[in-house]
Amino acid sequence: MDSALQTLTETVREAAAHGQPLRIRGGGSKDFYGQSLVGEPLDTRALSGIVSYEPSELVVTARAGQPLAELEAALAERGQCLPFEPPHFGPGATVGGMVASGLNGPARASVGAVRDYVLGLSLLNGRAELLSFGGQVMKNVAGYDLSRLMAGALGTLGLIVEVSLKVLPMAPAEATLWFDMDEDAARIQLNRWGGQPLPINACCWQAGRLALRLRGARAAVAAAQKTMGGQAVDGAADPLWQNLREQTLPFFASRPGQALWRLSLPDTAAALDIGPTLVEWGGAQRWVWLPVGDAERVRAAAARAGGHATLFRGGDDRTPVFTPLAPPLDRIHRELKAQFDPAGIFNRGRLYSEF
Repeated sequence: MDSALQTLTETVREAAAHGQPLRIRGGGSKDFYGQSLVGEPLDTRALSGIVSYEPSELVVTARAGQPLAELEAALAERGQCLPFEPPHFGPGATVGGMVASGLNGPARASVGAVRDYVLGLSLLNGRAELLSFGGQVMKNVAGYDLSRLMAGALGTLGLIVEVSLKVLPMAPAEATLWFDMDEDAARIQLNRWGGQPLPINACCWQAGRLALRLRGARAAVAAAQKTMGGQAVDGAADPLWQNLREQTLPFFASRPGQALWRLSLPDTAAALDIGPTLVEWGGAQRWVWLPVGDAERVRAAAARAGGHATLFRGGDDRTPVFTPLAPPLDRIHRELKAQFDPAGIFNRGRLYSEF
């Protein structure tokens, strides 16, 4: 065990013995996400480095504090990438924060989520025990997939130490197509295109304009451009997708008295028409601005459409960030927390205020 990991292990052991809450933190780029931040900071940045990288096997293993930008640069040198396009939200983003937050970029609907690329990981649990799950190949994942359970857990189950990820080659061709249409027309058209063999990688609708990103073989992208129409832009030259991933588009700029909600809905759900909206993932992810305090309204609208709503930015301390769990799911969450972190020291209240 190296000195950085030894130091963290001793800190966790001491905290568990005294019931002292710890706040796991890498670069801090996602501190805004989730509920209360309590406890002494537990900095993961000393756990840095790419442990192994096998381009021919499409597998990379990195430590939790490894800067995400450096990992992506190393992959790009070999013509490979993290296809789910994890958002950074700042220069300090780390691999551990990428997994713990479980957030994905514009391509998520076509390529899968961060959890789908986690092959294995090691973590420190609330007893200061170093546990390992999964491996470096998909066939090692059998039974209850504990490694992927950590994706989106916001560090409430343990301190991620190291992660093995599946990577993919970069697409040889890319293009962006623009169309003028309203939200419902865009949704219908996206579903129609979704049933065809087209290399659609990402979409973005906002204020009457729909953008599609095509990615794949050169012949496939060229053929799709001819059949789909629209106004074509060289994909590599279009800043839209990077700005969408990092939420630097004008739509995401802070609005006084407003909160940004992330809605997860069936992609067939009609437009909700409850506030300024941006649509991604073929209609399955929708960003909506609403006045602070409108939680009941937006959550009711999302539930009627068959989904749920998460308060992403700009709320108040009285509004739960995540939709309250149904009793069976609440019990599962509590029992998992009790098994991994019996003293409740990790990121207390970050996911749900009760645990």
